[in-house]
Amino acid sequence: MSTTTLVLLIVIAAVVVLAIIATLWLSARRRHLRERFGPEYERTVQEEGGARAAERDLRAREQRHEQLDIKELPAGRRREYADAWSDVQEHFVDRPESAVAEADDLVARLMDERGYPTAGYEGRLRDLSVEHGRTLDHYRAAHDVKERSGGGRATTEELRGAMVHYRALFQELLTDQRSR
Repeated sequence: MSTTTLVLLIVIAAVVVLAIIATLWLSARRRHLRERFGPEYERTVQEEGGARAAERDLRAREQRHEQLDIKELPAGRRREYADAWSDVQEHFVDRPESAVAEADDLVARLMDERGYPTAGYEGRLRDLSVEHGRTLDHYRAAHDVKERSGGGRATTEELRGAMVHYRALFQELLTDQRSR
């Protein structure tokens, strides 16, 4: 076997090994994003028009999230928020539309105190998606009903459902659980 042939075989083998390593690395990275973001991964793929763009976006969300100072609440503050939630639920009986608005406000206040930026609904979704991706559908559904209720376009049953959806995210944020 000539030296040229041997060198060519080594180069080909090295390229194949590098391709395998790159494929495994990309696969592991994709698996990490799918596990971390849950259903939000597929939603982002749809919105971004493909996995590459979606994964870039999700990695950017992770990097932004790393810069946030997310903190647990002390037990006393958790109790205060739990009591506030009970009050909001009690208001639902007499004023369902305003109770849904109060629930939205309470979730935003809880997010703010935990250290999440709360400017703008879309921004909240992006920031929550990193740790609470499996709960975002609840938040989206609740927010949609809240928006429609402002014009009286939501039924009482839809408002009740919004409260259930808000509660799912509220409980997760309050107890510092992650939906992974």
